[in-house]
Amino acid sequence: MRVTTDSSSPRRTQRHRLAAVALAAAVSLVAACGGGSGTTSSDGTETITVALTGLGPEGKATTDAIKAFERANPKIKVKVQVLSTDATQYQQQIQQRLIAGSGAPDVFKVDGIYAAAFAKSGWLLDLAKVKADTSKFLPTSLTAGEYDGKTYAVPWFVNTEGLFYRTDLVKTPPTTADELVTAAKEAMAMDPKLKYGLAFEGAKYEGVITAFMAMAGGFGGKLDPENLDTPENRQALAFMDDAIHKYKISPSAVTGWKEGEVQQAFSSGQAAFAINWPFVFSTTKGTPTEGKVGFVPFAGKGATLGAEMLALNAKSSHTTAAWKLIEYLTSTDVQVSRAIAAGNPPSVAAAYNDELFKEAPYFKEVEKVAKVAVQRPVSPAYPKVSDQLQTMLSSVVSDLTAPDKALSDAASKVRDAANG
Repeated sequence: MRVTTDSSSPRRTQRHRLAAVALAAAVSLVAACGGGSGTTSSDGTETITVALTGLGPEGKATTDAIKAFERANPKIKVKVQVLSTDATQYQQQIQQRLIAGSGAPDVFKVDGIYAAAFAKSGWLLDLAKVKADTSKFLPTSLTAGEYDGKTYAVPWFVNTEGLFYRTDLVKTPPTTADELVTAAKEAMAMDPKLKYGLAFEGAKYEGVITAFMAMAGGFGGKLDPENLDTPENRQALAFMDDAIHKYKISPSAVTGWKEGEVQQAFSSGQAAFAINWPFVFSTTKGTPTEGKVGFVPFAGKGATLGAEMLALNAKSSHTTAAWKLIEYLTSTDVQVSRAIAAGNPPSVAAAYNDELFKEAPYFKEVEKVAKVAVQRPVSPAYPKVSDQLQTMLSSVVSDLTAPDKALSDAASKVRDAANG
């Protein structure tokens, strides 16, 4: 396996820097490759290109799996392009390659929110052409890769954003937002090492939307672009604002926090609660929170479903070999191994088995949260919807606009973006 890096990666958080360390430890880095598609040598060996982004232990889990794939398929070599660790920039880098009509990468990771737009643009291969069997995947995770009745991407792993809490400080997880505020204040009074009651993603990026969705679900709301301004959503937005400015259980710094900063605040023992994704479990070993972590829906019923999808480039000349790699990465054993090593919830139903639960019991909690998790709107227009939502949410948590006014003003803009 060969790995190349992209020089346009932005400044990395601590979590992102771990990715580079993990990848460098797994394989030696070489000069950046060109933009051509995969090749076939004189002995019939195919080389396919895969574009990925690794985060913390995820990077090593990926390289380990690809090495094992190459051993099992000696006639297929895999060249990995490591692009930006910032999710938005990564998607932009992939889009630039696809717009240029390049056949590389042959395989790439695509966030579920972009899959429909990429499919509409004709950049993704209809997986019926490789006779893809999608029956093994969790049904709720497949919808993100579908467009116009066809499947263009399959879930590599799923994500369920819910509420982490310190089991040594919070004996009973809160089932309402008011209970969470009370529990957070009590925990902060109990443990002087705590700096924060609740950590969450408040930066102006996709993460602030998924955090809002989890909170909205707790109030009975949902992210419906056609009907955004509801009483339940107003309550959720007010809570995001009040957590910082009224209850003071969240620091003003969350307005610049992404998943990495939230994870660091929680794992280091500085936060009693955190809204984040299951990868947090794999980061607590050797920290003050090890063995003291619980995971539940926000207010008993709010959670966001995310999916990291794998897709084939419609211009690839190595679709059979590329699909074989995707099949391997989504096989039950590999999914279990990745879940244990990197904390990524499997996308394959059979992977939630005794072996997984024995090695990583917390996946029982993840599975329960996943049952109530809600997917973001699946639409080619979602990126435009996301832009409007990010602006609105950022304005509220930064205390620039009152929640009710922000939601009222944004409702028509979000609806127009969804229908544009």
